Amino acid sequence: MERGQKNRWVKGILLAVLTAGVLFAGWLELHAEQKPGLGILPFFVERIEDPAKGAVVCALCKGVYQYGEVTPGAEIILTKLLYAKIDALGRFNLFRSEKVQETLSPSVMKQFEEKPLATAVEVGKELNADYLFVGYLFRFQERVGSSIGVEKPASVGFDIHLIRLRDGKMVWEGRFDETQRPLSENLLKMGAFVRRKASWLKAEELSGVGMDEMLKKLPGPKDLEELP
Repeated sequence: MERGQKNRWVKGILLAVLTAGVLFAGWLELHAEQKPGLGILPFFVERIEDPAKGAVVCALCKGVYQYGEVTPGAEIILTKLLYAKIDALGRFNLFRSEKVQETLSPSVMKQFEEKPLATAVEVGKELNADYLFVGYLFRFQERVGSSIGVEKPASVGFDIHLIRLRDGKMVWEGRFDETQRPLSENLLKMGAFVRRKASWLKAEELSGVGMDEMLKKLPGPKDLEELP
């Protein structure tokens, strides 16, 4: 092959590769645009004035949870866990946490205490999102001991709610409320014991397992859109 012809052949190959790369990038961008936009609010910590009552109520769904201590910073841990697990699903275009945080002024946070659903819808629309996750944390007690033996097991209670912004409806919710128990207390829960690595978990690990279990039941975007 002559040198000039060879150069033209190499240039042709390079042009084809570059063109394919541009087309593929465009396809990826178009594919990403087809995914619904999802915002994830930082978890709210729900407390009660009288711990002696032993229960706390979710401000959004009115679900009742066992009262317990919340380790400082636990809401940050749960928010990061949810971001990572939703991102891994690959079903949504996630808004950056910094972008979401910009919508949460002190006045907006105050409104959440008074009318959580309506305020969540306002925040979601300000983001120009299709869906918004709102989570509440009720209990996050760290284990006392090690993975092979504890004086006090980890105990976690939280829920998450998915709001569809086009009509302001809560179309899905997940709930987790568990204090880890030894297998000897309930042989019927052997599957759960194995999923928990057959060991005593830290509160973050227990939360991650619980979040995995609830998100398995999260419908896909098409099903969420068609829900009444």
